[in-house]
Amino acid sequence: MDRIPIAHINREITLAELDDGVWANAVNVDVNSYWSGDKAPESRQFTARLLWSDTCLYVRFDAAQHEPLVIGGEIDLTKKAAGLWERDVCEIFIAPDLSMPDKYYEFEVAPTGEWLDLAIDIAPERLTDWNYASRMETAAKIDNDKVIEVLKIPFETLGGKPNVGDVWLGNLFRCVGTGATRGYLAWRPTKTAKPSFHVPSAFGEFEFRD
Repeated sequence: MDRIPIAHINREITLAELDDGVWANAVNVDVNSYWSGDKAPESRQFTARLLWSDTCLYVRFDAAQHEPLVIGGEIDLTKKAAGLWERDVCEIFIAPDLSMPDKYYEFEVAPTGEWLDLAIDIAPERLTDWNYASRMETAAKIDNDKVIEVLKIPFETLGGKPNVGDVWLGNLFRCVGTGATRGYLAWRPTKTAKPSFHVPSAFGEFEFRD
């Protein structure tokens, strides 16, 4: 799948209600490969679902969890979690302007609900805006054999609301495990020599449907 159709919903989602039936409107995007393109074990695979309302983009990750969680100690959901990418985390990169794929936003959410939002400009060299404030909201749940993580991102902090039929670019990722066995999963494999998600040429398409 190179393009994800994103269904429009006529109301906002209460993130705490993880079993909200509205998620049935979303296409299941099964991610079963590492960044290299190699198949990841089922115990590390995840499914992503995307929806959009008149004001926000919603992203949900349902990830298999069959190994010890890699999470931080002291949790503070009121601010960005620096270094979140070094723990268990799911991520979405979003480039709203088709003509500028090198300018994109990075959003991360952990099984604890911790989060990170960044604005990236990768050309000619990567520049990161650590002060970017998306006003994103998160929710998360740790279950026996899976984790659920949800993001809510206001369109006004992404440059504006899309129209029906608009296409944005981006990718979906998961980091899981530690050490030499740490896994870096990608919806659209970046196929770099070493694990790297910052490859706009590998971005797929997000299409906003009615």
